[in-house]
Amino acid sequence: MALLRDLLFTFRAFFETFGALSLFLLRLAVYTPRALVRRFPLIVAQVHNTGALSLVIIMICGFFVGMVLGLQGYDTLSRFDSEDILGAATALALLKELGPVITALLFAGRAGTALTSEIGLMKATDQLSAMEMMAVDPLRRVVVPRFVGGVVAMPFLAAIFSTIGIAGAFLVGVGLMDVDSGTFWAQMRNNVDPEDVWEGVFKSFVFGIAASVLAVFEGYNCVPTAEGVGRATTRTVVLTAIAVLVLDYIITAALL
Repeated sequence: MALLRDLLFTFRAFFETFGALSLFLLRLAVYTPRALVRRFPLIVAQVHNTGALSLVIIMICGFFVGMVLGLQGYDTLSRFDSEDILGAATALALLKELGPVITALLFAGRAGTALTSEIGLMKATDQLSAMEMMAVDPLRRVVVPRFVGGVVAMPFLAAIFSTIGIAGAFLVGVGLMDVDSGTFWAQMRNNVDPEDVWEGVFKSFVFGIAASVLAVFEGYNCVPTAEGVGRATTRTVVLTAIAVLVLDYIITAALL
C-alpha cells in the first residue's frame, strides 16, 4: 500500500512539473518575438555567453570524438572490406546523431548549469524580487534573452562539433590508416544527402529548446538558498540528458 502511494505521489509530481514546464515554455514563446526587437543586445550577449564561451570544449570534444570514430569505424569496416566508406559512415554518424546529442550534453554541462546558477543566484539574492518592485518583469528581462540565446547557439555549436569531428576522422583515416583521401571525400559526397544534414540541424534546434528551457526553468523556480541553487543545477544536467536522449529517439523514429 505504501509503495502504491509513493508511486502515485511520484506520478503526480511528474505531471505537475511537466505541466508547469509546458506553461513556462508557452510564456517564453509568447514573449520571444517582442524580445527579439526590444532586447536584441541582451540576446546577442547571451549567444556569446552560451555559444562563444563553449567553443573550446565543443571543438576539443568534437575532434577527439571524430578521431575515435575514425579508429573504430576503420576497424569495423575493414572486417567487411568496406573501409573505403569510412568518410560517409563518419559523416552520417556525426551529422545525424553524435553531433547534436553530444553537443546538447556538453551544452547542458557548461552553459545550462551556468544559466541555472546565474538565475538561481539572482533569485536567492532578491534581485528578481527587486525587478518586480520596479515594475520590471524578470521573465522578460532576465529569462527570455537567456533562453533565446541558448536556442540560437545550439545549432551552430552542433555544426562546429560535426565539422571538427569529420576533420578528426579524416586525420586518423587518411593519416594513420592509409585510407585514400579522394575516396574519403567522394564517398561522403555521394552518400550524405541534404536531408541527413537537415535532420541534424532540426535535432540540434529541438535539443537547444529543451536544454535552454530546462536550464532557465530550474533557475527561475529553484529554492532561493545555496543548497537550492546547487540542487537546481544538478537537476538541469540530469533532466537535460534524459530529455535529449528521449527526444532523439522520438525524432529518429519519426524521420525514418
